[in-house]
Amino acid sequence: MKKLFAVLLALAMLSACAVAETVNQKDEPVLNIFTWEGYIDYSTVIQPFEEETGIKVNYATFASNEEMYEKLSAVNGGDYDIVLASDYMLNTTREAGLMQKLDKSIVTNYGNLDETFLGQYFDPDNEYVFPYVSGGPLIIYNPDEVSVDIKGMKDLLDPSLADSVGLIDDARVTVGLTLRSLGYSMNTTDEAQLAEAAAMLEALKPNLHILEYENLHNFLLSGDISVAYTFTPFVALALEANPDLKIVYPEEGLGFGVDGCFIPVNAPHAKNANLFIEYMLRPEVGATITQWQYYCCTNVPAREILGDWYYGNAVFTGLIDRLDDIEFIKNLPIADEQKFQDIWTTFKLSL
Repeated sequence: MKKLFAVLLALAMLSACAVAETVNQKDEPVLNIFTWEGYIDYSTVIQPFEEETGIKVNYATFASNEEMYEKLSAVNGGDYDIVLASDYMLNTTREAGLMQKLDKSIVTNYGNLDETFLGQYFDPDNEYVFPYVSGGPLIIYNPDEVSVDIKGMKDLLDPSLADSVGLIDDARVTVGLTLRSLGYSMNTTDEAQLAEAAAMLEALKPNLHILEYENLHNFLLSGDISVAYTFTPFVALALEANPDLKIVYPEEGLGFGVDGCFIPVNAPHAKNANLFIEYMLRPEVGATITQWQYYCCTNVPAREILGDWYYGNAVFTGLIDRLDDIEFIKNLPIADEQKFQDIWTTFKLSL
């Protein structure tokens, strides 16, 4: 009886090991990536991985986090091996059971990540997500063209800034900062607070020159606008082109975001996906990613490789120094999300 028990125990252990081992459902050297266009550079990141491993990378794109979630849900977390998306949708995807845990026996360099970005709401136990890049929208302006001392969103209402302000064309981001400037959460669903934000945006209209999701830095550098509220990479690029520009970390606090990679629950090439994440977490690859993205680097050893290029840029260092005063934009129920979209649509139609 003891001998039989020992045999059964051994078989059970072997079975558990087999289950725990990360394998490819399809025996082929393939990796299917799903993210925004150009978000992982082919020549500096993907191609070297292909050459090193012999794994062929297929790159599919989506236009929004919502599109990603819809398509991933439709295939029950299959078809794709690596998905790179934004924090609020990472949380939704994890809660829906559409992620599988990273294999830390393959991703042995997970410890390269800055602990600031770990244990966040979208992956509280650091089991599913590799934080790829991070950042927060900032205000940047040309002090030669601006007479007011801009410290936050409320200062953009100053009459001297008539027809000279550019804002991010995004309901959650721009309405969110407006709410913070009023002392409220970026994720509030309180009708009265949202009405105050709508009124503040209405008061801002005479100063608004353009709404643009990306590339506001080009309007700033060309002199079409003198103030821009824009995403981290565009602030960094503007400052690089004109070091005399002034960055504002809004005194009301920062909105912040993390874009991260995960492996879908039924990924056909899960082992290859873990190998790719291990590859991206290497310091030299992390440095390359940062130079391509112009977002804050989540990989601590990679920052040392970047040296003065990274630490000498006030955008990156300034954001990292202020992470005790950030708020993540979080996914809301459809009805509450629509409140933000309705405010934004009304605002844009009245311009």
